[in-house]
Amino acid sequence: MYKILASSLIVVMVFIFTTSFFQKYNLPKSIERGQEVYTLNCMNCHMMDGNGTPELYPPLAISDYLKKPVKTLINIVLQGQNGDVVVNGKKYNVAMPAQNYLTDEQIADVLNYSRNSWGNKNAVAVTPAQVKALRK
Repeated sequence: MYKILASSLIVVMVFIFTTSFFQKYNLPKSIERGQEVYTLNCMNCHMMDGNGTPELYPPLAISDYLKKPVKTLINIVLQGQNGDVVVNGKKYNVAMPAQNYLTDEQIADVLNYSRNSWGNKNAVAVTPAQVKALRK
């Protein structure tokens, strides 16, 4: 009787342990949360429709820039960016301040929102763990 109970307990524990490490990140929920982060922190420059401000702030809508590696995008949010930036063939040169006051989850969410809005589509989620690994 104890052997059966112990075996059953081990099987259940192994199942819980292994499935907890392989849960998929919920991209739709992240995008939903990211809209609020965007509205509060990004919209003033990049505008509600993601089209930016002509000659000043680059667009995020249908943006080739958002196709850069995730590590690059995370670092831009964490550290800010200065100097020339070319987005969709146009040059911009207005500094973007660091947004490192945002949590790891907020940064992942706003990147997921931006990379999946206004004509952008990227099924690979940015995760808080990726942000945490790059935060210094």
